[in-house]
Amino acid sequence: MTENLQQINGGWLDGAEQCASPNFNQRPENAAISLLVVHNISLPPGEFGGGYVQQFFQNKLDASLHPYFSTIAELEVSAHLFIERDGKVTQFVPFEARAWHAGSSSFGGVADCNNYSIGIELEGADDVPYSDAQYLALEKVSRQLMLTYPKLTPERITGHSDIAPGRKTDPGPAFDWQRFRRSLE
Repeated sequence: MTENLQQINGGWLDGAEQCASPNFNQRPENAAISLLVVHNISLPPGEFGGGYVQQFFQNKLDASLHPYFSTIAELEVSAHLFIERDGKVTQFVPFEARAWHAGSSSFGGVADCNNYSIGIELEGADDVPYSDAQYLALEKVSRQLMLTYPKLTPERITGHSDIAPGRKTDPGPAFDWQRFRRSLE
């Protein structure tokens, strides 16, 4: 799945499936992309596949399909990228735009991480190991992002739990940060 991931053109990752979300806006003027936030998501929680994440990020999630969906169907959220268990990458928002993934957050004393970050959702749950294909796709995408946006460095890659402590737990203890960081060396 990752062999087609190439360069970034016009804010879109070549080789990624494009699935435009309406849930974005423009970054503040002079807000340079300088942070990468790793998340996890599964819909319903703990279940993979089904296309529900894609529907959710496009405001098309049918609340009648699962009891949990009725609790989130009205939310307007997005991420720049979603990496499925098999490594498939889908892009919802161009990188230059402000996706709505971080919520109330802060990194290095700077609030509202959505203004200056890129959000990548991994299909997963806090306590379910991520797949080799996901780590490979995340590595390739992260390398390309660091080439394209020079203020984005390995030290500025973090988890949702780190920018919203007490509110968020993802990507969770199942995410192998050491493995991922070694892959970027």
